[in-house]
Amino acid sequence: MHRFTLRQLEYLVTCVDCRSVAGAAERLNVSQPTVSVALTKLEEQLGVQLLLRHPSRGVTATAAAERVLQSARSLLAHASDLERQALETGATLAGDLRLGSFSTLAPSVLPGLIQELKTQHPGIRLHLREGPQDQIIEALYHGQLDMALLYDIDLPDDIRAVQLAERTPYAALSASHPLARQDSVALADLVNEPLILLEVAPSHDYFLGLFHDLGLQPSVAHSSPSIELVRGMVGCGLGYSLLVTRPDGDRTYDGQPLVALPIRDAIRPSRIVLASLDTLRPTRLMTRFEEVAAEVIKA
Repeated sequence: MHRFTLRQLEYLVTCVDCRSVAGAAERLNVSQPTVSVALTKLEEQLGVQLLLRHPSRGVTATAAAERVLQSARSLLAHASDLERQALETGATLAGDLRLGSFSTLAPSVLPGLIQELKTQHPGIRLHLREGPQDQIIEALYHGQLDMALLYDIDLPDDIRAVQLAERTPYAALSASHPLARQDSVALADLVNEPLILLEVAPSHDYFLGLFHDLGLQPSVAHSSPSIELVRGMVGCGLGYSLLVTRPDGDRTYDGQPLVALPIRDAIRPSRIVLASLDTLRPTRLMTRFEEVAAEVIKA
């Protein structure tokens, strides 16, 4: 016989997410004493302290709580999955899915994916989060996201990564650049030119690594975490850049024309993957989302 209930686990997870008992009670639409009593009983049943209570500063998870939170979230997700299966008829699939995306991937990949998912499964509600890849991975570890669209670069061993597509980097130059008239370009032709570097992990290390693989050291003139600012500086003739994401239309925000040249060198491709924790057993929603993502992004 289990010594705890799903409701107690839900209270624990929500308290950690809200960082307060009052916030959890408000989110779950129950009284604060109800949450407090349930958590105290859970701690007694498990024989460990799960939350550190800080007067006027909410609560934080103890090391013991951190060890069980991932399993608790997984258990709650599958309990919801079981409940939905009992209520669903036919091919209906509904529920909430928390999806993260590396910031430069989101604008080019997510709109079409969301549209197709809504067409096939209007009952699935996506909760989106964009950011640098390291922050998105951290959100996976903390149970704040179920899945994420990332690049397969320096991913931890305990991240399950399903490849969706492969993209080849290109060189972005202003239309007035002398090399822009060529059909392609070698990195050796660019190495002494000013590089406008996309300064966001893991793009920073990936693009510099393409030069290092060939024994080259580029000259970084400017850097920015914004792909549009990078493209804007290239369009103004401040340098060139290496990019993977290519917007539909080779003009900057201020109308400057850009040229995208293939790179002649044999370079490492960039792989788009759907990532999740290796220890997290996928729910039906996650499995179906993976199938739809493969259909849309590979197309």
